[in-house]
Amino acid sequence: QVQLVESGGGTVQAGSSLRLSCTASGYTTSTGCMGWCRQAPGKEREGVAIIYSDGRASYSDPVKGRFTISKDNAKNTLYLEMNSLKPEDTAMYYCAASTGQYCSCMNPRAFSYWGQGTQVTVSS
Repeated sequence: QVQLVESGGGTVQAGSSLRLSCTASGYTTSTGCMGWCRQAPGKEREGVAIIYSDGRASYSDPVKGRFTISKDNAKNTLYLEMNSLKPEDTAMYYCAASTGQYCSCMNPRAFSYWGQGTQVTVSS
């Protein structure tokens, strides 16, 4: 049984930093692409960042230059380093994993597994 467990969320002031972690069990982080998606109340889910098996990463425009996605295959853990946080970054953040190399937060079927989410709240 695959489990993705996120941690590291919280309430911070604008300009602060947070690091989210997603520890996988029953799934090897070197298997396929993985990503972070987020959803704010009343809004659609949106992509944040994706990392592929070869280490390549892609970011959505709103977070480019501020967020960094990474993973430690030895620890089977995915990370999201978030710097210069803004109130508009407030959302539930979800970790997701694929068994292949197609990942998209806009297509839930692209990910085989999802975490339960961790809340990030940024106050102004």
